[in-house]
Amino acid sequence: MATANYPPVGFHFKVEFLFDKRVENDILFQSVSGLNFQMQTDTLREGGENRFEHVIPMRNKCTDLVLRRGIFKPGESTVSQWCLDAFKNFSFSPIDLIITLLNEQHQPLMTWKVHRAWPKNWKVADFNADKGEVVIETFELNYNYFNVE
Repeated sequence: MATANYPPVGFHFKVEFLFDKRVENDILFQSVSGLNFQMQTDTLREGGENRFEHVIPMRNKCTDLVLRRGIFKPGESTVSQWCLDAFKNFSFSPIDLIITLLNEQHQPLMTWKVHRAWPKNWKVADFNADKGEVVIETFELNYNYFNVE
């Protein structure tokens, strides 16, 4: 059964950061990637069986969450300030994030709640006089897991 919102588009979304029980709407992201589970495995060899090895699932692991957007000054963005505190002061405060895919009426289609994220990498795109591009900052966040709601 097809609906008006299927298949959903991937360019209409918002990202919310949950800082100290308050929601910080930082919807100005160009892209979000890294909502992945990877299954870690172990290999067992069976005595007398040389044709194959048994591969056994062990635990899942989440890849890094990567958020890209046009650069902000740290004082203008709570997210930038949070990252700056982590890297300058070695002050890590894991937070939860909510990533919401929206329909044309700005209503949620799907929601991913990311648990205990902390900044792992923060970089600024190269400056290049030959290209007329917006300066992009990239946040790479480690996190424990996510739920799809």
